[in-house]
Amino acid sequence: MMCQSSPLGRFVLAIFVAANLVACGKGPAPQEPVRAVKVLTVGQSGSATDLEFSGEIRARVESTLSFRVAGKLLSRPVEIGQRVKAGELLAQLDPQDYRVTADAAAAQLVAAQSNREVAGADFKRYQDLHAQGFISLAELQRREVAYISAQAQWKQAQAQSAVQSNQSGYTRLLAEGSGIVTSVDASAGQVLAAGQPVVRIALDGPRDVVFSVGEDKLGLLKTGTQVQIRQWVDGKVRDAVVRDVSASADAVTRSFMAKAALPKDAAPVLGSTVTVSLPLGDALAAKTIKLPTSALRLEAGATSVWVLDPNTMTVKAQAIEVTTADGNDAVVTSGLQNGDQVVVSGVHVLTAGQKVSLFGAVK
Repeated sequence: MMCQSSPLGRFVLAIFVAANLVACGKGPAPQEPVRAVKVLTVGQSGSATDLEFSGEIRARVESTLSFRVAGKLLSRPVEIGQRVKAGELLAQLDPQDYRVTADAAAAQLVAAQSNREVAGADFKRYQDLHAQGFISLAELQRREVAYISAQAQWKQAQAQSAVQSNQSGYTRLLAEGSGIVTSVDASAGQVLAAGQPVVRIALDGPRDVVFSVGEDKLGLLKTGTQVQIRQWVDGKVRDAVVRDVSASADAVTRSFMAKAALPKDAAPVLGSTVTVSLPLGDALAAKTIKLPTSALRLEAGATSVWVLDPNTMTVKAQAIEVTTADGNDAVVTSGLQNGDQVVVSGVHVLTAGQKVSLFGAVK
């Protein structure tokens, strides 16, 4: 026999079901964990006071020498790195054809000189005959014209002989001054055109340091700027003065070539590598802040970092401007102030306004 439930029983049952439903419902959301982060207190960096470039030692004057005439190269007795003296033979062309041409020009000069002497003697004799009344004035004038023509032909042959003699001498390539051979561009047996490079000589005298400067740092270099040169081979440091900065960028590297003059008593090895240090000064260094690249984050096409608010121990995003890199550090020129605490570790797991704790402060 089934008993019917009373209204009171139904009410108690409803309360029991509601309590179970509440107990099975979703509880409150858990709080976001507090992240432990490392921070860096930004400020002026001592290493930011200098810019460094890689340079090379070169001679102030380097001459690329070539023959003034074409021909077959018979010999080239010099090699790269060899020291030569002024007037020393560097290369020799086959002179045979030029000697034959010079001999022919000399023979033509002798013939022209003979014709000039004969015409001169005739003109003098006809002058005497005209003075005695034996010939007319027209005949005398014809003899004078013949003598003038012979004189001109003699001068022409004389000039031609000198030119051919010079051409024969141009088959010998001589050093214009003392120096070191830095390049050879032709070998024995090669047929050369006039003006084709054969050897390159770095002449003795002043030495320069040649280095390349990026467009963003071009404004820091001017003629007369003092720089320091440190040789890689022995670590010696010398002072130098910028004497020339290229007015146009290299077509490939898009950098600008600069030359700094070394002291007269400095004689480093040609081609050796050096480090060029450019002091920036305190005014510029104070505006420069360096951060490790681990602190940077890219958001919406802009570079930013997490900055810690020490009062609330929360982080906020701060947009910055990075101009260049210095080793593993990024050089920041705007967006931060001295004393700001920037998160340098764990930036990928943070959100704006998140609570954090300090794992360790870096200064």
